[in-house]
Amino acid sequence: MAFKQPALRSKKLTDAARGQTCTLQIVGVCNQNPETVVFAHFPSETHGMAYKSDDFWGGDACSHCHDVMDGRGRYHFEPGEKEQYMLQSLHTTLSRRIRDGVIDVKGGKYA
Repeated sequence: MAFKQPALRSKKLTDAARGQTCTLQIVGVCNQNPETVVFAHFPSETHGMAYKSDDFWGGDACSHCHDVMDGRGRYHFEPGEKEQYMLQSLHTTLSRRIRDGVIDVKGGKYA
């Protein structure tokens, strides 16, 4: 087993979720309320019991979608569906952070 690296922590990254639209948007679950959106951490190599993943590995999630992803809410995912929601949310959230200047990609520009 590889050495487990400590997770990156950034209040700036997680605070950027406030007031955003939910990037998970689980059908039949999402409350569409930006006032309830927080940064939801997704599973990774740096997460464990009571220890969250890196603060860039997740998505902006409304309270209902966040509850479902963390197992506090009831929802039946089809095989691969949960991972699909997470990947879409991760891409949208990272794109948002770059576009908004929260994450700087040196030399990067939108074409």
